[in-house]
Amino acid sequence: MSSILGSLKLVNAKRNIGTDPVITRRHKMCEKVREQIALATALKAGDTFTAKRLRRVRDDATGVSQVVEVTKKVKEWWFFSGDKVCVQLRYGSKVVPLTAKGDKNSIEVRDADEMIDVLQKLEQAITAGELDAQIQTASELLRAKFKK
Repeated sequence: MSSILGSLKLVNAKRNIGTDPVITRRHKMCEKVREQIALATALKAGDTFTAKRLRRVRDDATGVSQVVEVTKKVKEWWFFSGDKVCVQLRYGSKVVPLTAKGDKNSIEVRDADEMIDVLQKLEQAITAGELDAQIQTASELLRAKFKK
């Protein structure tokens, strides 16, 4: 009679607990860029965009905590400069430079269609890892504000 465990392939494996911070920052930036695309699309269509998030709220009277969906304000990453619109990539409150030198931080667009196209290209660049160094610099600057 053979053992059930003997019929299985047993190995010694270690689970990878941590995630790479570069990948985490990429996912965070891509999610924020998708919000901006949705905001620009709604603006172009003449609609309003409201982002939702889940928040845990505790009732003071009963002490029971529950998860509630609340609206969150999404700030536009674009602004008007004369007759042109400039789009900036932001990591938290910090503007992410778009070049390795850090001398350019905006993309000039003509209209809403071009802005949506530019935001989609930025998402592709972030996913491809082209802006990892710039996002890491912005992340370190943002983190430095909290260390006092």
